[in-house]
Amino acid sequence: MADYATAVTAGYDDCPDWAPVFGYAGAASCMILANFGSAWGTWRAGLGVCSMGVNYPKGVIKNIVPIVMAGVLGIYGLIVAVIITQAIMPPNGQDQTTTYSVYNGMAHLSAGLCCGLSCLAAGGTIGIIGDVGVRSFGLKASGGRRSWDSDMGEGDGGDVGGEAANAEAANKLYVGLLIMLIFAEALALYGLIVALILSQNSFYCGK
Repeated sequence: MADYATAVTAGYDDCPDWAPVFGYAGAASCMILANFGSAWGTWRAGLGVCSMGVNYPKGVIKNIVPIVMAGVLGIYGLIVAVIITQAIMPPNGQDQTTTYSVYNGMAHLSAGLCCGLSCLAAGGTIGIIGDVGVRSFGLKASGGRRSWDSDMGEGDGGDVGGEAANAEAANKLYVGLLIMLIFAEALALYGLIVALILSQNSFYCGK
């Protein structure tokens, strides 16, 4: 009888009924923080693209890259959140016990925070770099002129040599902008990889 009581107590300590709270908190924090980072990056980069479109409308589509990269961050959070949620075991319908352990809950909470906070940091970085970068690209490509000034110059023949020099300088700036955005996106990718590894660590009571 004493051994049976000890076994039940040990199982309860490893797999209490409140253990899934940590797992669901990990999934929720991952999704919320990743979406916040995605929205933050889209907001800042979108402001820059709209402002740049006033000076250089031709470069709007080309400079939409920061917005796309910021939107991908939400997908990272969605992937990890789905994996964590699917790993949470429901309680037994007969005795209301659960096989989901505290170990699983802590691992899933760590995975969610790892991916979510990484996406949040990456989103802020992408937004700020994208905002400043696309504005600078527009100014460099247009030579500091407004779009209507450029159109007026085209009717008179314009400065072809100056426009070519501006376009070349803007392309060099664009390459640097892409490199910075790629390394900023890599921050979220690192968090995603570690979160996937953490989510695979599991211990279920009775298995």
